[in-house]
Amino acid sequence: MYKRILVPVDLQEEDERLRNLALQRAVELCRFYNARLHVLTVVPDMGMPLVGSYFPEDAGRQIVQEAEKLLHEQVTSHLPDDLDIQHIVAQGTVYRRILKIAQQLGVDLIVMPAHRMTLKEYFLGSNASRVVRFAECSVLVLRPEFDADIICVS
Repeated sequence: MYKRILVPVDLQEEDERLRNLALQRAVELCRFYNARLHVLTVVPDMGMPLVGSYFPEDAGRQIVQEAEKLLHEQVTSHLPDDLDIQHIVAQGTVYRRILKIAQQLGVDLIVMPAHRMTLKEYFLGSNASRVVRFAECSVLVLRPEFDADIICVS
């Protein structure tokens, strides 16, 4: 059923359980369906040129390189060697990049954790809710407080 599974990883997430929740479930699904796993992290871009002018010229490149290194460490330390895994670092708005990469790769399923909502997110919306709303594929959102029960599959 699923041949390509995408897992967005927030490298800045302090809660290791939340950070690894989606990865663990995605590994189970990849093994069950013999699917390829795409692990994605998104780093912010410099935004408007005015903002970017306050940073050194190669700051964007350095941020991406550091994210690539951290993602590689995350993948090699938490995922088994027997899976077909691609790791991707993208720059931009988190939910937009997740949706764009999912579309470009022809992903069948996006597996991502849901963070506890803050007041600001109730008004603006979280990345998970935006991905669920606009994704062209199925989305599995996991909540750690429910011990990784399936919360939303679209």
